[in-house]
Amino acid sequence: MAVFPDIFLSVCLPILVLAGLGWGLDRIFDLDLKTLVKLNLYLFVPAFILTRLSSSSLESETGLAVVGFTIALIIAMGLISWAVSTATGLTPARRYSMKLSTMIYNSGNWGIPLMTLAFGEKGGVIQVFVLATMNVASFSIGVLLANAGNEKRRGWLIPILKQPSPWAVTIALTLRHFGNPLTEIDFVWVPLSYLADALVAFALITLGVQLAKTKPPGVRGPLGHALLIRLIGGPAVAILFTWWFGFEGMIAAILIVGAAAPTAVNTALLAHEFNADSRFAAAAVFYSTLAASIVVTALLAILRAGWIPWAIP
Repeated sequence: MAVFPDIFLSVCLPILVLAGLGWGLDRIFDLDLKTLVKLNLYLFVPAFILTRLSSSSLESETGLAVVGFTIALIIAMGLISWAVSTATGLTPARRYSMKLSTMIYNSGNWGIPLMTLAFGEKGGVIQVFVLATMNVASFSIGVLLANAGNEKRRGWLIPILKQPSPWAVTIALTLRHFGNPLTEIDFVWVPLSYLADALVAFALITLGVQLAKTKPPGVRGPLGHALLIRLIGGPAVAILFTWWFGFEGMIAAILIVGAAAPTAVNTALLAHEFNADSRFAAAAVFYSTLAASIVVTALLAILRAGWIPWAIP
């Protein structure tokens, strides 16, 4: 049992500290959430994707397998959410909110620092491919779901095309194919690197600000179902999929732990941006972020104990 506090202190607590700083700063200064959201969506996240994906040392074959795994996991979470929301008779708007909160998980400002702290450099490299896939899903499927839950929806194609992250993925893959010549242009690459390095801290602070402004409802009904699907269903499905895709050792462990991440901040950002059910989305982010630390700590202990034979880090 001694491993639990060690894992929590070294992996989860640093993340909570930064989010706590954002929470505290908002309580003192009442920060403008809309501005922070814009900076995340249109500056820090695209820069991170472009720099990390274009310069990643992971073999393309393994990277594609990670992308396939992530897509399969997103689809599985969507199907589970659809089945649960249909069986419980939710309204269409609430069904969209549940899908958004369970399908898109926080592979960036939670997953990147988590994987780096728990698994070292390799964890961060693997997580870049998960992040790229999740961002494309966030700003395509996520935009569709957020906009579908908006009574004043603005169409679907234009909002997706306006998001910079899918374009950052496209540019990064193109640069990667040509050996990333952008690294030789200092006045472009150095500012992008500075922005990328700042993402983790800035995004976690933004998360803290958003949590400070959130007045979440009680954990019951659809919200409780969403949290169970995201935090318990995610890693359970990931355990099956790592075996199915043939992942072993540390890579399998990284993907399983990553699937236990909380609801992505981007879902609340998108709900806020498109005037969807942002209260439900923010509540899912709030509660899942608090609970994810416990789930991840337990999951890391299980993996390190060797209880999942093909996923021993």
